[in-house]
Amino acid sequence: MLDGRYRIDARIAVGGMATVYRAVDTRLDRVLALKVMHPSLAVDASFVERFIREAKSVARLAHPNVVQVFDQGNDGSYVYLAMEYVAGCTLRDVLRERGALQPRAALDILEPVLAALGAAHRAGFVHRDMKPENVLIGDDGRVKVADFGLVRAVDTVTNTTGTVLGTVSYLAPEQIENGTADPRVDVYACGVMLYEMLTGDKPHDGDSPAVILYKHLHEDVPPPSAAVPGLAYELDEMVASATARAPEIRPHDAVALLAQVRDGRGRLTAEQLDVVPPQALTADHDNADDRTSVIPRALTTLRPLPVNEDEEGSQAATDRTSRFESPPPPPPRRRSGPRRGPMAIVVAVLLVLGVGAGVWYINSGQFTEVPPLLAKTQAQAEDRLRDAGLDLGKVEHAYSDTVDRGTVISSDPKAGTRIRGNDSVSLTISDGPRNVRVPALAGQKLDEARSLLKDDGLEPGMVTREFSEDVPKGSVISARPADGTKVRAGTAVALVVSKGSPIDIPDVTGADLADARSELEEAGLKVKVAAERVNSSEFDKGQIAQQSPNPGGRAAEGDTVTLTVSKGPEMIEVPDVVGDSVEDATRTLEGAGFQVEEDRGLLGLFGDEVKSQSVEGGQTAPKGSTITIEIR
Repeated sequence: MLDGRYRIDARIAVGGMATVYRAVDTRLDRVLALKVMHPSLAVDASFVERFIREAKSVARLAHPNVVQVFDQGNDGSYVYLAMEYVAGCTLRDVLRERGALQPRAALDILEPVLAALGAAHRAGFVHRDMKPENVLIGDDGRVKVADFGLVRAVDTVTNTTGTVLGTVSYLAPEQIENGTADPRVDVYACGVMLYEMLTGDKPHDGDSPAVILYKHLHEDVPPPSAAVPGLAYELDEMVASATARAPEIRPHDAVALLAQVRDGRGRLTAEQLDVVPPQALTADHDNADDRTSVIPRALTTLRPLPVNEDEEGSQAATDRTSRFESPPPPPPRRRSGPRRGPMAIVVAVLLVLGVGAGVWYINSGQFTEVPPLLAKTQAQAEDRLRDAGLDLGKVEHAYSDTVDRGTVISSDPKAGTRIRGNDSVSLTISDGPRNVRVPALAGQKLDEARSLLKDDGLEPGMVTREFSEDVPKGSVISARPADGTKVRAGTAVALVVSKGSPIDIPDVTGADLADARSELEEAGLKVKVAAERVNSSEFDKGQIAQQSPNPGGRAAEGDTVTLTVSKGPEMIEVPDVVGDSVEDATRTLEGAGFQVEEDRGLLGLFGDEVKSQSVEGGQTAPKGSTITIEIR
C-alpha cells in the first residue's frame, strides 16, 4: 500500500527513471498505473522538483489520446505519479507480432498519435522520446501516447548537455548533433515510426548505436516503397517530409504533419490503403479487422484485474455465497418465572406507540432527501426541489472547465442528505470555463511577459528565440495566440523572444590569444578559453587552433565564443632507418607519422640502401614533417 491509498497489484514495466505498477486507488475504487521513481534518483532534490513540475504540466494536457495524470505525491523516499491505466498492448507488441501493417492500419495509429503530440506542441511541450513503446493501444482500440515524464518545456535553453534523451533509432539529427529539442524532433520520430509500421523494419540499422547515429546524420530515410513494392507515392511523401534531415524542411509541429497525413490519405484509394505488405507476419485473414476497427489488435494482451476481485474470478465467490445456508431457528423456550402484571402490559403498549409515532414523524413527510441536481439547469433543479417539497435557497455562480455553462456544479446540502421538509437548498451554477484575453506582450521583457500572463490566469508556454533588428535583446517579438485573442484560462501562450541584431562571427584561427580576444570582444561577443590545449601541425604554439561556434556563422550580442589554443605540432621520436632498404625505411617512417623524401643523387640512382637520414634516429621531429633519406 503506497501513501495509504494505492494498493500495488503487479509490476508492469521497469525503465531507467522509474518502475510502473498496476494499482488500485482504494478511495475511488479504480485501477490505475503507478509510476514510482527509483529511490536512487529521488535523493536528488533538483531532479525530483523537475519531475513534479513536469508532471503538473502534463496533467494540463486534457486530451483523449494522452495518458492522463491523476495524482502526484511521495511516501517516504518513494516519489510517484498516479496515471490512467490502459489495458491492452503497445505498438511495439503489434509490430513484433504482426510485422509490417497495412497502410490503413498504420495511418489509423499515426493520426491519434499526432493529435496527442499536436496538443502538447501547441501547449508548449515536446515529448522527445517518441517510439513504439510509448504508443499504447487499448483493448477498445483507442490509441494513447504515454511516458510524457521525459517532456521538457522548451524554454530559454533548448538543448540538453551531457546526454541526449531518446532512443537512438528515433533521434532527429539535430538532437544527435547539438541536443536541441523542439516540436520537429517529435515529427521526425513519427516519420520513423510510420516507416517502421509500413515496412516492419527501422530505416537505419547497425552493429552499434554509433553506427545508427551516424546514419541519421548522413543518410536520408529511404522511401518505404523501396522495401514494400506497391506502396503509394503519397506514403513515401509523408515519410520523406517528416524525416527530412534539415529541421526547417519538416512540418513545424505535429499539427502541421497531421494535416499533411490527412491530405495524403484523402488521395489514396481503398486498394492502396489495403495493400498487404510481404513483411506481414499474419497474412491469413480477410482484413475485416483492419477495415472495421481503429487498429489490428495484438495477439496477446494483458487482462486487467477487476477492482475488488481476486484472480480466481467473481464466479467462485458467488458459488461460495450460494452454498451458505441459514441456521435452523432455535426451539421455542418455555416460559419460567412469575407472570407479568397489567402495568407491564401498559408500559409495553405505550413504548410501541412512541416508537411508531417516531417512525411516522421521520417518514411521513416531515423529512425528505435532497434530490440529485448535478448537471441540471437551474430551472430543472428548481422543479426537482419543488417536487421534493423543498425551496430554492441561495444561488451562486462559479467558473468550471468541466461543467456546462448554466448547469449545477454543486448543491448545499448535497444530494441524498435528509433534511426537514420545506427547508431550502442552495445551488452553485456553472458560468462555463473562464475566458481571458491574451495581454499585449510585444516589447515586454521575458520575465515581465511571464508575470503578465500569470496575472491574467494564463501559462507561459514554449519560448523560441529569433534575431531582430527592431526589438531589443531579451524582449518579446510576438506571442501565439496573438495579443488580444480570447482564450480559456490556463492556456499556454508561446513566446518569440529577440536575440538582438545578428553578429557575424569573425575568423580568429591562427591569431594570438590576445589579438583574438580583442577582435571578438570588439564585435560584441564574450570569450572563453578552453582549459585543454591541442596539438596542431597547422598553427604554431600559442596561436588559436579552433573556435566554436565556427567562423562565418551568426550569433547574438553577448554570446560566447570558445577558443582552443595550439600547443604546436606534436613532437615524436624519429626511427633509425640507416642501412635499411628504401621500401622498409619508407614503411617505417610513414608508419611513425612522417612523410618521406628520397635523395638519390648521381650515385644512388640504382641503389636500394639508406646511407643517412635528415634527422638522426632517436631525435624528435614534428609529427607529419618530412624526413629526407639519402640512398646509395
